[in-house]
Formats: sequence, structure tokens, C-alpha cells
Amino acid sequence: MQLRFSYLAVLRVFGWLALFARSDRARDVEILILRHQVAVLQRPVKNPRLSWADRAVLAALARLLPRSHLRELRLIISPQTLLRWHARLVRRRWTYPRRSPGRPRTARAIRALVLEMARDNPGWGYRRIHGELTGLAHQVAASTVWQIQDAGIDPAPRRVGQSWRAFLEAQAKTILAADLFHVDTVLLRRLHVLFFIEHGTRRVHLAGVTARPTGEWVTQQVRNLLMNLEDRADDFRFLIRDRDAKFTAAFDAVSTAAGVRIIKTPVRAPRANAIAERWVSSVRRECLDRMVITGERHLRLVLSEYVEHYNVHRPHRTLCQSSPAGRERPPAMGPNVRVLRRDRLGGLIREYAQVA
Repeated sequence: MQLRFSYLAVLRVFGWLALFARSDRARDVEILILRHQVAVLQRPVKNPRLSWADRAVLAALARLLPRSHLRELRLIISPQTLLRWHARLVRRRWTYPRRSPGRPRTARAIRALVLEMARDNPGWGYRRIHGELTGLAHQVAASTVWQIQDAGIDPAPRRVGQSWRAFLEAQAKTILAADLFHVDTVLLRRLHVLFFIEHGTRRVHLAGVTARPTGEWVTQQVRNLLMNLEDRADDFRFLIRDRDAKFTAAFDAVSTAAGVRIIKTPVRAPRANAIAERWVSSVRRECLDRMVITGERHLRLVLSEYVEHYNVHRPHRTLCQSSPAGRERPPAMGPNVRVLRRDRLGGLIREYAQVA
């Protein structure tokens, strides 16, 4: 036993004497490697694992020692593992990034803005959001918005040649439509709303609100409309209306005197006046169905603000995501430009605009 102890002591002493032959740099590197191993083993986990940073540190320090010294060190990993880690670091250092094929990724700011609009407005589809982005000068395709939302289908391809839709759009500039719809107040009083809408621009003219819509009242509203249009009244040649008794012969006579031909829709055929019916659906879905009307004055104020939003800001697919009034396109987004949200009707409707 004593002989074995003496033998081990002599080996340890010679090992210590061999350390004096090493340089101070080698000894410092070995101390740093051992200290880092101790720090890894002291982590409060049962089986500590080396992270990417640990591998990088050990691989970098190991390259500073000769291979013979690495064999003498008691490492928690093998020297071959250290060399493999270092080779991997070198490969990453000199591997240049390659640009993946295809279109570049959508900017994070645009993706965040699309998701924000979708969260703030649950009733908006990808086409509606695309219209808002177009108004904010974002050059983004509607399919990109659809992919961000992960809903809907791709837009139909544009067809070559003149279609019936293109032919009707060319004639729409001379068409005006009129219609009535009703709104029930909180006290169950029924109010009637008369409006006119231009087929070419989708601009809405709110004629009036009344509880007793008579033929004389409707006739007076068309007179007021023709006076408000002034020179633009000569641009219209047709007026579409249904066969409601409130549209009397006097109503037709006033329109005819202004050079506008009356076109009556078939009986019980609301699709014959589809654009007017579509606006009634929009104002109900986006405004009237989400609030309670207290009276005639309240209804007039609400409809006036909604019509202003509809004519000035709201994008339309038929108008290439522009508004009926022709909203101006701001310059492209820059690093110092942010988007401001404007609430209408107490936050029931939201509009977005650029702020420098």
C-alpha cells in the first residue's frame, strides 16, 4: 500500500514539474477551460447540457492549446467533440447567406397592421383591409393580405377583352338610383329614409328622413337634389326606382323635365336596383344594426356622419379600392411615418391615415 502511494505521489510531482515547462498563456487557457466546466456543472439542473454559447467558448479556448495538452486535460467532452464544434463555427463564419427564390417577405410592419385591422374590425374581409392599405400607400396585393389572414380564396384572374361588367361600368356614369328604407327607433317609431346613389362613383346623397313619407315630400326631395347637383345634373340620363306608390307622377315629371329618364324595376325584383339595395345592406350592417336610434334628429345625425365616411374614406372594390370622392394617395411609407386611427360614431367605424 505504501509502495503504491509513493508511486502515485512521484507521478503527481513529475506532472507538476511538467507544468513549469508550459507557458503562462497555456496555463491561463487551461484555467479558463476548467472554470467554465465547473460553472456548467454547478448549474441547478440534474443533467446540465452545454448550450450553443458554451460550445463556442470551449471550442475557441481549445484552439489556443496544443493537441497534446488537450489529451491531458480532464474535459467533460472529448477533444474530437471540441474540434467538431470549432469546425462547425468556421463553416458558419464563412458561409454567406443565400437569397431564397421567390418574392421577398412582407414587411413586419405591414403584417402587424393587417392583423391589427382584422382584430379591430371583425366584420372586415381581406378585400376591405386591402382597400385600407391601398389608401395608406402600401403597395400590397390583395392575395398577400389573404395569406396573412389565412382566410378566403385568391382573387379571380383578370380577363382579357371587354366583358358585360366592363360594358355596364362604362354606362354607369349616367345612371342614378333612388330608394327608401325604414328604421325603427327605441320607442318602435318607424322612420323612413330617402336616398340617391350614383352608379358611376357610388356617391350617396342623403335626401331626407321623415316619419310620414308622402308623394309631395318625395317629389320635393328630388327637386332639392337636382338643385344641389347644379351642373352635374346634366351628367345623368337615367333614374332607377321601384314601383312604390310614394314615387308619384309628379316625381317622374320633375325628373323628366331635367332630362332624366325614369326606369321602373319589375315587381318584387330588388336585384334590379342592386346597387341601392347594396348600400342599404352596408348602412344596416356597419351602422344601424349596431346601435339604437332614439329619434328623427338622432337618425339624421348618424346617417350624415356615415354618408360622409362612405363618400370620403370608405374604399370600394368597384373603384379600385378608392372612395367615391377620390381619396388622395399619400406618399410611400417611410421610417418616420406612423398610422393614425380615427374613430367615428363613438368607435363604431374606424378610419386610418398617415401622420408624419
